[in-house]
Amino acid sequence: MFKKILIANRGEIACRVIKTARKMGIQTVAIYSDADKHALHVKMADEAVHIGPSPANQSYIVIENVMKAVRETGAEAVHPGYGFLSENSKFAQALAAENVAFIGPPVGAIEAMGDKITSKKIAQEAEVSTVPGYMGLIEDAEDAVKISNQVGYPVMIKASAGGGGKGMRIAWNDDEAREGFQSSKNEAASSFGDDRIFIEKFITQPRHIEIQVLCDSHGNGIYLGERECSIQRRQQKVVEEAPSPFLDEATRKAMGEQAVALALAVDYASAGTVEFIVDGDKNFYFLEMNTRLQVEHPVTELITGVDLVEQMIRVAAGEKLSIKQDDIKLNGWAIENRLYAEDPYRGFLPSIGRLTAYRPPAEIAAGPLLDNDKWQGDAPKGKDVAVRNDTGVFEGGEISMYYDPMIAKLCTWAPTRDQAIEAMRVALDSFEVEGIGHNLPFLSAVMDHPIFIKGEMTTAFIEEQYPDGFEGVELPKKNLKRIAASAAAMFRVAEIRRARVSGRMDNHERKVGKNWVVTLQDTEFVVKIKADKKGSTVKFDDGSKLRVKSAWTPGDSLATLDVSGEPLVLKVNKITSGFRMRTRGADLTVNVRTPRQAELARLMPEKVLPDTSKMLLCPMPGLMVKVDVETGQEVQEGQALCTIEAMKMENILRAEKKGVVSKINAGAGDSLAVDEVIMEFE
Repeated sequence: MFKKILIANRGEIACRVIKTARKMGIQTVAIYSDADKHALHVKMADEAVHIGPSPANQSYIVIENVMKAVRETGAEAVHPGYGFLSENSKFAQALAAENVAFIGPPVGAIEAMGDKITSKKIAQEAEVSTVPGYMGLIEDAEDAVKISNQVGYPVMIKASAGGGGKGMRIAWNDDEAREGFQSSKNEAASSFGDDRIFIEKFITQPRHIEIQVLCDSHGNGIYLGERECSIQRRQQKVVEEAPSPFLDEATRKAMGEQAVALALAVDYASAGTVEFIVDGDKNFYFLEMNTRLQVEHPVTELITGVDLVEQMIRVAAGEKLSIKQDDIKLNGWAIENRLYAEDPYRGFLPSIGRLTAYRPPAEIAAGPLLDNDKWQGDAPKGKDVAVRNDTGVFEGGEISMYYDPMIAKLCTWAPTRDQAIEAMRVALDSFEVEGIGHNLPFLSAVMDHPIFIKGEMTTAFIEEQYPDGFEGVELPKKNLKRIAASAAAMFRVAEIRRARVSGRMDNHERKVGKNWVVTLQDTEFVVKIKADKKGSTVKFDDGSKLRVKSAWTPGDSLATLDVSGEPLVLKVNKITSGFRMRTRGADLTVNVRTPRQAELARLMPEKVLPDTSKMLLCPMPGLMVKVDVETGQEVQEGQALCTIEAMKMENILRAEKKGVVSKINAGAGDSLAVDEVIMEFE
């Protein structure tokens, strides 16, 4: 077995690999760019080597820089994680030339299956059903338009070396094909150092289901069930689960056997994923093979008890698989939510800055991982629910504009799907993140969405259910009533504390008012509180009552309550006359007032927001790539105004209506802040 391995990656996946290596008694080497000098993976590793400036194309994907780190540290093997150099055959060849093991598949398999054009041709030759498309290289934007018309709109424009949603665009017409080709090409060059593009038919209403395979170098291969990855945004997965709520055992077996056969056909050895598009009749079509570990691998580990990173390391060391197909049992249900540094209220645009608060829910080990003792964290062992958080950040750390915006992968496991969903709801409510925009509210909304609960989602879920973007959550009155009761009880505690601190209390508890008016989400509740040592009984003006119990004290940012026997978790910030409370995707201003204060508050005028209708505001921090218009130019609705790059993604800002450009305040190469005025209109 190896004594020292280098992880050619960063962030949460580097931390994930380090945990398994540590468990196996293997020393680890981290690499880092200027931006990652103080990153968590650097702190966790036994050694760390600086490899260059912040941009990935000057550090993490420069093969010679990584090879230099390998030589300096004497690492015997390299785990590439995912992204960066994980599917780069030249990197695997460079390692082989210096007798360093690549913890991944052989070079031949990477070249055959890691390249999406080649992999499709091989799949077709093997008589695997594939999505119609053009597998040749595309020269320019006009060539892309011609091919798109031949294939038939809508089409998917994809980077051959792509992954993680980078270098991918959907085009519904010629104009979108031209723009999509250029943006995909630019992103592919920036993210992977390979700007080759291909085009395939975009199948509407599909489900994205992938099979996890594991092969060794002795001709053995198995599959470890499937993952449902249909909830995607901009072709990047957001929520994954295992198993799929859609597949039956016969379809699962057919997909698994086909995936293994395809892997063995190219002498695959390591963990890999074969992705399929599945239609409503359970017909499945080969999409691509990822010759690396997948972001969503934890859900497979949670339902099988198999540590995929450990298996990759053992295969790379020449060992035979110790697991046979009959050993793989799918136990319970696991769900993964990807926590991104992006603002869901601004079209999910990237957000950067300092994490002023980062407090994930406590991890708990349970299920197959508990049975097989494969848990990666230092979590206590549970019985019916598991919580796992793979992360690469820490409180006080910086979220950089240079890399993928993913902060963490929050996973839950339970015996049934409904229980796993409920565990995820509680975990999301308990996850505290401050200082940057993040998608926790959106993830909570998805967990409560009827289509997701029924398991009937397709890859069009986000586009169809949130066509105008995410604007927050409107909670039903039942939920509001529980929150109102909790807020009233908590406000009473805060008032007692405030009076005690100010010295306005004698030895007996100061008499705090019992009658309150709680206002939230344009709904008013008139309540009366009767408190005792064990909690508070909150009576509403309709005669109903709720019993509130909690150990919350003023100043706590998280409140875990029992409301008439049902749990409620609230993120809490004190504001004048109440709280800001966040739960189940809703961000609520909760005012708790005396009846007289409430009466006066109703007379207050509403605040009028400033008029920005004649301005183009920067929706995210980023770099101006180009400006497409000039001062004095008339623009039409939908016309491209400028392109901004952030976290390896290009974003084209368009005119919302017809107008004339009166002033341009930024040019190519400028760094922009959120809400900075880019241009103004007459």
